[in-house]
Amino acid sequence: MPLTPETLPRHELIGLPVRVAAASNPDLVGIAGEVVMETTRTLSIEGSVSGTERVLQVPKADATFEFDIPGGDTRVVTVEGERLCSRPARRTERTGDSKWR
Repeated sequence: MPLTPETLPRHELIGLPVRVAAASNPDLVGIAGEVVMETTRTLSIEGSVSGTERVLQVPKADATFEFDIPGGDTRVVTVEGERLCSRPARRTERTGDSKWR
């Protein structure tokens, strides 16, 4: 399945450029970088914060993310974090009773 705006929530997110567009914690808004790890409830984003490279954990359920989809022309896809709240392996599977079909 190719990576498109419609299929992004079903894909592996590690390695994708991301920005926190909105969050219940205003300190998280604007964090940008690359997804380096994903758990059921968080995305770990490596980026520059105050001139220092850091990895920050952002709760999925409380944020809205903007992902850059690479390709011929980069597209920005906005995803509500609630749509990503599940185990990464479960979210990306293609068969069975997954709600991500």
